[in-house]
Amino acid sequence: MNVVEPPSQAQGGLSVRELLDDPALGLNVRLVAGAAGLDRMINHPRIQKSGLALVGHLHGVVPTRLQVLGETELSYAESLSREEQSTAAKHLFSTGLSCVFVTRSVDPPEPLIVEAEATRTPLVVCAERSSKAINAIHTLLDQRLAPRTRIHGVLVDVFEVGVLLLGKSGIGKSECALELVMRGHRLVADDVIDCDFRPPGMVFGQPAALLRHHIEVRGLGILNIKDLFGVTAVRERKRLDLVVNLEMWHAEADYDRIGLDDHYREILGVSVREVCLPVRPGRNMSSIIEIAARNELLRQAGHHAGRDFVQRLEKGLLRGPDSESSPSTYRTPSGHFRALTTNESSAPPPVAPRRVR
Repeated sequence: MNVVEPPSQAQGGLSVRELLDDPALGLNVRLVAGAAGLDRMINHPRIQKSGLALVGHLHGVVPTRLQVLGETELSYAESLSREEQSTAAKHLFSTGLSCVFVTRSVDPPEPLIVEAEATRTPLVVCAERSSKAINAIHTLLDQRLAPRTRIHGVLVDVFEVGVLLLGKSGIGKSECALELVMRGHRLVADDVIDCDFRPPGMVFGQPAALLRHHIEVRGLGILNIKDLFGVTAVRERKRLDLVVNLEMWHAEADYDRIGLDDHYREILGVSVREVCLPVRPGRNMSSIIEIAARNELLRQAGHHAGRDFVQRLEKGLLRGPDSESSPSTYRTPSGHFRALTTNESSAPPPVAPRRVR
């Protein structure tokens, strides 16, 4: 799988106070110094272990990344004299760090506490070991600092495929979603979809808080899908796998007839496959969307119906219509060659019984 680089992080980030107060962090932490700097911001989803900063090598230190001092860094600091510890602490806290975590419940040397308090840099002691603490911090920061955007459309879960319905207002997106729910599929969001990026290159969608489980149908108003159809008719969150763009039918438009060319829509830097479906009276759009979801599952498994058909067609044309070796023809009892149609068996035709005289 190709790793997609995440979009640039949104300005603002997450404050140290919000990080420490978030129950999702799941770590045993205590603040030992720098309470005056709890409103400093963290705007990068990855931590930094810059032990070389203790010896004055500050190249590459990013102040807005959370810094972690593990067993190796602390053992080095404890091996220094008191004066050397003070010098190392000044080096470390001279860049205006947002926050420093010390793992394994080890009390940092006194000069680090003094310098953290003097520079108003939050110094936090964590009970867990470095690997567990880093994983927990990364998980939380991935959630809180994920690039986000809002899309006007409808998101439904069809056969475990996240289908994003787009189109002009009034074209029938919500009605399609309602029909799909009645067929046993699940609604994720209607009208406003909050999307966020997840590595290594996925986009997830969820409803806005006030619109969760609700859908608007013109003529009926606001409906609560969870109350109407039960909890199995809704889903809180789903990955975007397919974009279906609904547009009014135009006789002059050139619509895809074979499906050889793939089209994509970029959302938060991720390319999501897109199909355009024309809408006109008489077309059962919910059934077509179901087929589009099934076809997406086949594509993900490596089956491409349009390309396979063209390849078989080209092979048949190269062989010629009267080739006995072609698997697409068979000899009839009268001695002629006949082409197999798609609904015919590849087995030879039955032999007529002989008359007994």
